[in-house]
This record gives sequence, C-alpha cells and structure tokens, in this order.
Amino acid sequence: MNLTDEERSVLSGWSRRRKTAQALALRSRIVLRCADGGSIGEVAADIGVSRNIVSKWRSRFVTDRLEDLSDEPRPGRPRVITDERVDEVITKTLEEAPGQDTHWSTRSMASAAGMSQSAISRIWRAFGLTPHVIETWKLSTDPQFVDKVRDVVGLYLAPPENALVLAVDEKSQMQAIDRTAPILPIMPTTPARMTHDYVRHGTTSLFAASDLSSGSVIAQHYRRHRHQEFLRFLKPHRPDATGCRPVR
Repeated sequence: MNLTDEERSVLSGWSRRRKTAQALALRSRIVLRCADGGSIGEVAADIGVSRNIVSKWRSRFVTDRLEDLSDEPRPGRPRVITDERVDEVITKTLEEAPGQDTHWSTRSMASAAGMSQSAISRIWRAFGLTPHVIETWKLSTDPQFVDKVRDVVGLYLAPPENALVLAVDEKSQMQAIDRTAPILPIMPTTPARMTHDYVRHGTTSLFAASDLSSGSVIAQHYRRHRHQEFLRFLKPHRPDATGCRPVR
C-alpha cells in the first residue's frame, strides 16, 4: 500500500497530536504501519489490535483514502421541536404575560406551549432568557446629580491628605429577639438545636461605617434613632481627635 507525501504527513500528524480522537489516531497508526510493509498479522501484533481491525481500516483506506478514516454519521433520534415552535416559545416569553402570574415559569410555559418543562428550560438556556429575574433601577431628577456623584467618587478614590473617609449607613427598627432557651451547640452526629419560640426585647437601631482606607467596619447599636445617637456614633472616630482634618 503506497502513500503520497501529503497523506503520510496528515496521518503522522493525526497519530501524534494530543487533541486527535484516540480512534482516529489508532487508525492512522494502522495505515502507516501497513504502508511500511508487513502482513496483517504482523501489523496487528505490533500495534496490539485484532487482525479484523487492521483488515477493516486498511481496506477502507485503500477505497476512500483519508476521508474514510473518520467515523460515519450515526443514526439518532430525529429532532422533535422545530424552529417554528422554538420561535413561538421565545415570542411568548418576551411579548406575552402568563395570565395572573407575575412571570413565566417552566411549568406554565410548558403548559401554554404544549412542551415538556425540560424542553422549555433548554430553550431558555440557549437564548439566555430568565423570566424569573428582575432588575430595578432609578433615575435621579436632581440637576446636580452628576456633579455630586463625581464629588463622592473623587473623595473615595483620592481623599485629602490626613482625612478619614467613612461610608456610613443605618438600619432602624430592627427587632431584638432572643430564643426562650440557650442554643445547644453542634455535637458529633447531632446538629445545633434551638427552641421554636422567642422573646421580644423591643427594637434597636444599627449605625455602621466602613473605613475606606483600611476596609474595617465600625458598628454600634442604639435604642433610639435620632441625630443625637448618630453624632454619638461618629464622635469616637472623628478625625480631629487624632489630629486629622475633618472632611464633609
């Protein structure tokens, strides 16, 4: 069996390349070994395969050369969902509402389109559709909004020398509740346990600030939510207490 220079180069590449399928690499080695001479039995013994495999791929190469070394298309289940039905699902998802529900689910869409839930899920994944995800935004009507954002961002990125910059937030009317009995810790083979009921201790307000220079968080609870408590929260960390210049 004779090989052209181009065929030998292609077969050598297929037999050595790491990304080549192992079946194709094996067939390439069989053809190369047959081209070097030797009987079918000798080639089978050298490569470690049966005589039938060597005979099969030698004959297929002689008939159709390189094109016949790859696997032929295998029969499979025919496609059930047509492009028109896929387009129908996408149109319903984007343009129609699911009755009284807030958004489509795979179950409701499957019922409306006459498909299975798994089919609807595959279509949504393929086209990046997530009807259950909602993002919100807010547009400011403040004419100086852009200038204010630049001032705040500039202060965060390049604070004045010796200035302490804090990002402050608050959360009021937090319920202070406690379990009626101490929580039992986790033990080997036993999870942590706690009572189902609890005792109310009124409400509390949380003030918290993030130090942008160090990344540390300062937090404190107060019974009331007034400007007096807010100032009391800031005073222990005020810049002028350490010789720093305050910035507002």
